[in-house]
Amino acid sequence: MSTIHHHVCGVIPPHILSRVADAADEARHDARATLEQMPELAYARTMTLVNRSAVPSPRVAPSRKRRNVCDALHSTKLPGKLVMSEHKARGNDVEVNEAYDGSGATYDFYARVFGRDSIDNRGMRIDSTVHYSRRFDNAMWDGKQMVYGDGDGRIFNRFTVAREVIGHELTHGVTQHTAGLAYAGQTGALNEHISDAFGVMVRQYEKDQTVEQSDWLIGAGLFTSKVHGVAIRSMAAPGTAYDDPILGRDPQPSTMGGYVTTDDDNGGVHINSGIPNHAFYLAAMEIGGRSWEVLGKIWYAVLTERLTPDATFQDFARATVDVAGEKYGNEGDVQRIVAEAWLEVGLVVPVIALTSAHASCRPAFRRAAPVTKWRQRSRR
Repeated sequence: MSTIHHHVCGVIPPHILSRVADAADEARHDARATLEQMPELAYARTMTLVNRSAVPSPRVAPSRKRRNVCDALHSTKLPGKLVMSEHKARGNDVEVNEAYDGSGATYDFYARVFGRDSIDNRGMRIDSTVHYSRRFDNAMWDGKQMVYGDGDGRIFNRFTVAREVIGHELTHGVTQHTAGLAYAGQTGALNEHISDAFGVMVRQYEKDQTVEQSDWLIGAGLFTSKVHGVAIRSMAAPGTAYDDPILGRDPQPSTMGGYVTTDDDNGGVHINSGIPNHAFYLAAMEIGGRSWEVLGKIWYAVLTERLTPDATFQDFARATVDVAGEKYGNEGDVQRIVAEAWLEVGLVVPVIALTSAHASCRPAFRRAAPVTKWRQRSRR
């Protein structure tokens, strides 16, 4: 057992909140308050994490879902008043219902696809609190539960609106109970990537979408119509999710050539995650079908069985190529596709099958055009 200073994983990164806080806009006060409250949440929820990567949790049959949703009533006291649980009649509070349904969708995805018994693989109850503080501009996994703000109504909508965001944040809990990845630098960006990849798969699974049908956006619906952007991140085209006078331009790179070295955002964890995000997208598009059926199983095996808490992009890429070969051999050329996706973003993973003789046979990855919907709207 090792004691680790816990971090709070918020879906809205500090670089976005800081831009809003510095703007001459009515939303700046809410952004500043959110930035001030995030460290307080982190301090209050410092906890002991158990690294189970050395001793994997036993594989057990999924148990029934257990969910609680509480209402903070705009206070900062957690968990708040219990307002929803299993078999309780639904009310009219949209945030309560979305938090309840989103945690259920995430539970179902992990249980049905991977046989995982809740976040910790031991039947953990999934707790959520909505209406945290007043106009709080974030959603997060705090190490024990989900916390959702209502948004300020100017820049951000309610934070229960995006299913992939709920899946993303709860996946931080899965990572906490498996690989125990640190939350700084390249390792922290890998932590964020894993949450983005599984978060988008939660939404794709619930909608039964193929990789071609998915928009590959993280946080679609979080921005109000006043923002020039469609989401907080795009896995298909990192760096194109928003370009707004207040928020600035999406800083995510899609390759190692654009890797950002910074002291902000724990070393750019929400920025450089665009690189492995794009590799996942490229591999998924080349394999086709449903992302969780092949690629998701490779990523899950690596997360739960192969990573150390200080893993780098290269460590993760190597492990995914190894697992692809172990699981699928030459079937469907999966191992080569995964290796080529990493190569496309600037990470070289040598594979015996990737010799010079195969160089001319490299797959032609489908390129996603930058999102332009908001640009079209802004010209009207």
